[in-house]
Amino acid sequence: MSVYDKINEMQDRKLAIRQGGGPEKIAKQHDSGKLTARERIEKLTDPGSFVEIDAFVEHRSVDFGMDKVSAPGDGVVTGYATIDGRPVYLYAQDFTVIGGSLGEMHAKKITKVLDMAMKMGCPVIGINDSGGARIQEGVDALSGYGDIFFRNTLASGVIPQISVILGPCAGGAVYSPALTDFVFMVDDISKMFITGPQVIEAVTGQSVSAEDLGGAKTHSEKSGVAHFISDSEEECFEKIRKLLSFLPQNNMEDSPLYQCTDDLNRLEPHLNTIIPDNPNQSYDVKEVIKAVVDNGDFFEIQPLFATNIVIGFGRLNGKTIGIVANQPKVKAGCLDIDASDKAARFIRFCDAFNIPIVTFTDVPGFLPGVDQEYGGIIRHGAKLLYAYSEATVPKINVILRKAYGGAYIAMSSRHLGADLVFAWPTAEIAVMGPDGAANIIFRKEIKEAADPVQTRQEKIEEYRSRFANPYVAAARGYIDDVIEPEATRPRLVSALEMLESKRENRPPKKHGNMPV
Repeated sequence: MSVYDKINEMQDRKLAIRQGGGPEKIAKQHDSGKLTARERIEKLTDPGSFVEIDAFVEHRSVDFGMDKVSAPGDGVVTGYATIDGRPVYLYAQDFTVIGGSLGEMHAKKITKVLDMAMKMGCPVIGINDSGGARIQEGVDALSGYGDIFFRNTLASGVIPQISVILGPCAGGAVYSPALTDFVFMVDDISKMFITGPQVIEAVTGQSVSAEDLGGAKTHSEKSGVAHFISDSEEECFEKIRKLLSFLPQNNMEDSPLYQCTDDLNRLEPHLNTIIPDNPNQSYDVKEVIKAVVDNGDFFEIQPLFATNIVIGFGRLNGKTIGIVANQPKVKAGCLDIDASDKAARFIRFCDAFNIPIVTFTDVPGFLPGVDQEYGGIIRHGAKLLYAYSEATVPKINVILRKAYGGAYIAMSSRHLGADLVFAWPTAEIAVMGPDGAANIIFRKEIKEAADPVQTRQEKIEEYRSRFANPYVAAARGYIDDVIEPEATRPRLVSALEMLESKRENRPPKKHGNMPV
C-alpha cells in the first residue's frame, strides 16, 4: 500500500466518522428540530477554526452486544476553536450515535478537553444532547460522570465554563451543567431533570409532562437552573458569543477591553426625575442601568428568575462590569430566598474572574413571610452577605432610594467592604421605613394623642425628615458622596479608573464555609 493509499484510507475513515450515526439518524435529528453536533460547532465558532481531537476514539465495551455496535467518535465531538478570535475548548454530544449516551471513552474525551482547557487557560463550552449514562457499560459510565464532575469543580473559578442544553439531559448528567458557570437552554428542545415524568408518576402519583418538568421555561422561571433561554439554536449561539465578549479567558487575566464610543462625561437629566415622589411607587431599575453603561448595552442574566433582583454585564469606558440591582417593580425590590441565591452566585463569579461589581440599591428589606422563614431566608440571605464580604474586586454601590435594615447592609454596604458608596439625594438609609419606625418610637405619644391618626402622620414626617435621607449616614462616613443622579455615569467611570489598581487580601485559609 502506497503512501497515497494510506492517506486516502485516512480520509475515508474521517469521512465515515463525520457522518456520525448515518444519514437516517441525521435526518431524524433534523426532523426533531435539532442540529447535529458538528453543525452546532460550526455555527458557534469562527468559520474554519474548529480542530477536532480524538476523532478515532472508539468504545471497548463487549457486554450486551456492544462488541457489534459501531459508534463513530463514541458519540461526542471534541476539540478547540476560536470565537471572535479568542481560543475556546468545546465538546458536543452526538445524539445520532447511540443517542449521545456517555460511556467510558466518551467521558475520557470530555475530560481530556477539560484538562487541556485548564492547562491553556481557555473557556470551555459543553453542548449536551444525550440519552444519559450508557447502560451497557454500567459502572464505567458512572465513573465517567464522576471524572467530569471532579474536573468541573477543579475548573470552577479558574476558567469560564458554559453548558448548552440542546436535547435531553437527565439523571446524574444534569450535575455537570449545574457545576458550570452558565447554562443555556432552547425552548421546546432542551430538557433537564433528575428523574423523568414516568418515574415521578410511578413513585409519587404526580402526572407531569417532560416540558413542564424540565423544559427551558421551567428552569428559566421557576428553578433558576438555566441562565438563558432562546427560541432557536442560532439565537442561543449568538448569546453565547456575546457572553464570552464580557469574560476573561481565565482568572489570571482581565476581560477584553473595547473601544468606548460613548461620552464618558455623558449626563442623563431624566435620572433626576426617575425616582417617584411617592416612596411606595415603583420604577424600572433597568432604565437606570441602561442610562449609565456604555451605549445602553446591558446583558442581563437570568432575566426571568427572581425578577426582584437584576444581574448582568455591562461596560464602563469599554471595561466589563458586573451589575447587581434591586428591582422596585417586583416585590418592591425586597430580597427573598431566590434573589439572594441569584445575586450571591453572580457576585462570586465576578470576583473569581476579576470583574468589578457595581450595585444599585433600592431595598425596603428582606421579604417577610412564613414560607420565606421556613424556606431558610436566614441561610439564603447569609449567602449574599458572604459573597459581598468575600469579594476583593472593586465594589461600588449607588443607593438610589430605600436602604433599610439588614438589607441595606447586605447590598454592598461600606460595612461589607464596598470601596465607594454613592447616594442620590432621594436615598433613605435607616433601620426601617418611616411608617414602621414611627409606630415603634412614638407609640406612647400616638396612643395618648387627641387625634392619633394625625399625630402618627406628623411623627412619620418628623422621622422621614430627620433620618430618611442620605446625610446621617454620610455624616458617619458610611457614604462617600451624595451625587446628582444625572452625573452617575461620569462618577462611576472616574471611580473605576481610581480603583483599577486595587489590591486586597483575605486571611489565608483552605476555603470558607459558605452557608449553602
